[in-house]
Amino acid sequence: MYKVEKLDNLGRGIVYVNNKITFVSNTLPGEEIDIKITKEKSKYNEAIVIKYYKQSNKRVDSKCPYYRECGGCDLLHFSYDGTIDFKKNKVKDILYKYASLDINVDIIENKNKYNYRNKISLKVIDGNYGYYKNNTHELVSINNCLLAEDNINSFLKDIRKININNGELIIRNNYNNELLIIINTKEKVNIDVDYLKDNYKIAGIVVNNKKYYNDDFFIEMINNRIFKVSYDSFFQVNRYICSKLFDIVSNNVREDEIVLDLYSGVGTLGINIANKVKKVYGIEIVRNAVINATYNTKINKINNAYYMLGDVGSTVNKINDKIDTIIVDPPRIGLDKNTKSNILNSDAKKIIYISCNPMTLARDLKDISEIYMVKKVWVLDMFSYTEHCESITVLERR
Repeated sequence: MYKVEKLDNLGRGIVYVNNKITFVSNTLPGEEIDIKITKEKSKYNEAIVIKYYKQSNKRVDSKCPYYRECGGCDLLHFSYDGTIDFKKNKVKDILYKYASLDINVDIIENKNKYNYRNKISLKVIDGNYGYYKNNTHELVSINNCLLAEDNINSFLKDIRKININNGELIIRNNYNNELLIIINTKEKVNIDVDYLKDNYKIAGIVVNNKKYYNDDFFIEMINNRIFKVSYDSFFQVNRYICSKLFDIVSNNVREDEIVLDLYSGVGTLGINIANKVKKVYGIEIVRNAVINATYNTKINKINNAYYMLGDVGSTVNKINDKIDTIIVDPPRIGLDKNTKSNILNSDAKKIIYISCNPMTLARDLKDISEIYMVKKVWVLDMFSYTEHCESITVLERR
């Protein structure tokens, strides 16, 4: 019998087998279990539970019938307040361990604990649609996803009208329950468009990066701002938490500031604050996203936001204006060396760092903390019942 000491950063329980750290999924701190080791490495083991002798009072029954197989969710066996404590402590511990930052963390909870995702990506194998089983290429067929918005789940009932046997299917849903369907396949497609448009609001269908039906974009709305989002452009998957993120960013800029928005996507953050600040510059590498951002300034009647196409690391030094605040929202790999160097060599008084990966956040904060001091950190429960979390860190020049 083994006792679960705590959870690791991926939400797995930690036990020790002959003094060797062993990670066990679907466990909670304090639980007493028997295990079967499934993988042995030189420095750690991985295991599964074969018997619970004592269970945590934070354990709940998962509402998802695919939870034991599907790799999409990590924490559906954990009470919601338990997941919130886990994420808050996770970010706090990582910042302390890897960036020597001992700072309080505020957390923004998700109003919609389930059915909050406005986008899902499905694999299609031999006519079956679903997610891969955790750490495998073995398909788990589904007809409902507990985390997806209701309109996406309604569409899943008619998913075979797509008529593909192998490939990938991405379903995006906007505030008005209009669906954008993105298909990647080597097959010749024969989609039952008439049925789909008679039963759903279809913003568009895109096949292998080409428009197949209607548009290759949809319109999204957050905090009364309207955004055109192309099929290949990034947009936050949780509309409610995205609105809270907008609020925090807006509350941390001033009227006299010139703001540089790096990894600016379709312009959401810059356009959200444009009426409050003096000027906004944005840099983004995805061409369609930059086109969207420029269009979005017009439909929101913004005339002080300007967007550039290019790699952030090599393009940021082309901005000649005096920047007061830099907003960064990088991919999971965090900031590259050129971007960090340009930030450190800038005269910006403030950095607002939005991150979906606490590990790369800690690495980057450690690198820039000699010049910038962390003032505030928020964790946002963007991805409820998974180990993933979003965060916002505000730093000011020392």
